[in-house]
Amino acid sequence: MSRLLPVEDAQARLLALRDPLPPENIAFSESLGRYLSHDIVAKRDQPAAPLSAMDGYAIRFADLPGPWTIAGEIPVGAAPAHPLAAGSAMRIFTGAMLPDGADTVVIQEDVAADGARLTLTGDGPAAHGAHIRARGSDFIAGAPLLPAGTRLHPGAIAAAIMGGAAQLGVGARPRVAILTTGDELVQPGRALAPGQIPDSNGTMLAAMLAGEPALVSLPLHIRDDREILARVLKDLARRHDVIVTVGGASVGDHDHVRGALDDAGGTIDFWKIAMRPGKPLIAGTIGDALLLGLPGNPSSAFVTATLLLIPLVRHLAGARDPLPQVRQAALAVSLGPGGQRRDYLRARLDGGLLTPFDGQDSGRTFPLAAANALVIRAIGAAPRDAGEPASYIDIA
Repeated sequence: MSRLLPVEDAQARLLALRDPLPPENIAFSESLGRYLSHDIVAKRDQPAAPLSAMDGYAIRFADLPGPWTIAGEIPVGAAPAHPLAAGSAMRIFTGAMLPDGADTVVIQEDVAADGARLTLTGDGPAAHGAHIRARGSDFIAGAPLLPAGTRLHPGAIAAAIMGGAAQLGVGARPRVAILTTGDELVQPGRALAPGQIPDSNGTMLAAMLAGEPALVSLPLHIRDDREILARVLKDLARRHDVIVTVGGASVGDHDHVRGALDDAGGTIDFWKIAMRPGKPLIAGTIGDALLLGLPGNPSSAFVTATLLLIPLVRHLAGARDPLPQVRQAALAVSLGPGGQRRDYLRARLDGGLLTPFDGQDSGRTFPLAAANALVIRAIGAAPRDAGEPASYIDIA
């Protein structure tokens, strides 16, 4: 029997088949969820000048405990009209620039104003420099803000804008085609004849990619016909970066993905992985397109998409760390020994405890609805008791 490829080797070989797509410049409003193609370095100090962190009055610390003469007001977004003289105070608001000569802010709750006279009524600032945001206290010009490959979330976008970026360079979105195969499959919502089942995998995979930076075509379905499949693969390869087939990846009489890939002029890079579910997975190329042939059972398709399809899409889109993050949590129940393939067990993480489901058959769909984690059980792993740690992948 041929040696099954370890999961890590399969992931590495798949990502090595193609470099990330060329970058493109986009507006900030389009950048959420995209991956930076270059480092973001600050072009300015933030703050660019000392600012007040509170509403109150700018003073000289040496003039405490007052009283002071109120010498004006500094609105947010405007430069102070003049320096602060000794014995004077200027009304100031949160985020406003301090005038030259001021080194402390006394908050408005600690003082009382009577005309132009300001007196201390509370404890006052505890130290020189109180309630001031120093220039460059957030970051300074030239400081690295975001490394290439960062996925842009709202906070990262804000940091890039505050650092002075005018637009963002990001990896292009890979074009992904999803193709389900099988005579037994019927489009969702249509009547079923005996022996037929609804085609859930295409919609499931499209939903899994909905939050990723990808351009996903509506799922297609074709019957079990090698000639038709080869023709469709050849056509899709001209217009897509990734083709995902679902079903037909095993060795049955009606499993045509390998043969159709060959007929279409493609090549196989690897086939079969030491994992459960998901062993009969195919990876190859057709021209410039990548082909990922997933197993047809729903759980197998879901698990292999989590471990290989989503990382591939993220890699092509420019991600620095495209693989799913492995976490640790305690088991709520005991876990039996591992077998000859690495297991990815559908499980529920609740209250910090992992509970793998009893039914792990790859044809079962219902556990996917309740699962929010995949518990990882290594090849040949020893049994573990409740309370012991286990590795898992978050799929919530």
